[in-house]
Amino acid sequence: MTKILLTGATGSMGRAIRPLLGEIATEVVLSGRREITDLAPHETFRLAELHDAASLHAAMQGCDAVIHLGGYSIEGPFAPIMEANILGLYNLYEAARANGQPRILFASSNHVVGFHAQSDVIDASAMPRPDSLYGVSKVFGEALARFYFEKFGQETAILRIGSCFDEPTDHRMLSTWLSYRDFVAFCRAAFTVPVLGCPIVYGCSANDRSFWDNRAANYLGWQPQDNAEAWAAQVEAAIPNPDPQDPLHVYQGGKFTALPIHQEGDDA
Repeated sequence: MTKILLTGATGSMGRAIRPLLGEIATEVVLSGRREITDLAPHETFRLAELHDAASLHAAMQGCDAVIHLGGYSIEGPFAPIMEANILGLYNLYEAARANGQPRILFASSNHVVGFHAQSDVIDASAMPRPDSLYGVSKVFGEALARFYFEKFGQETAILRIGSCFDEPTDHRMLSTWLSYRDFVAFCRAAFTVPVLGCPIVYGCSANDRSFWDNRAANYLGWQPQDNAEAWAAQVEAAIPNPDPQDPLHVYQGGKFTALPIHQEGDDA
């Protein structure tokens, strides 16, 4: 790829993958709500807010692809989730439609299917069972991506991200962990496959304990290299006796399934 836009570049995941994006693009446009000053030679910064359609249009100009990490990434009151993950995503897709329809990698979430049991192995055909208002917003996002594909031919890779961190830190993450390296490899696959379409793919590394079946997306050529099992002994030593009744170990969405609905004014 020549030029990629990364939204949410100031978030924790955006900061983590930035050093790897030079492997798949000659120019990376970083956008976010806060200015970034430590730019590498191949990086530029555009201040953009998801609720500000004009700023998204400006940031996307000339881009060949978009990695959309921006948004409200935790459970919380509905108003900010709606503004960022519903209105903001609509603004993103309209910006793409006005700028040549670059391919989009939409960072969806495992919380779309959070109330499926961990004992089940599911694929992209599984019914959404969101575990939170955050998960509901991602169900909307997946539907919006599909709508723009059906109506306008806008290609999107919908990635239901599990747990994208440096390493897994609990038993659930031994199933859901996605390494940064495998995430960026997925971006490369989605942006270079001859025909992308609008697939739903579960974002996890090659974990022995995965809940998810990605065989329907084999045509993308994505082959994760990392495996959470490398941290199994470390996790099991730190948490030797997990409570089997804890939602963290019952549902695929873990603790999100037990969170209360926030009222406006509550802390997120």
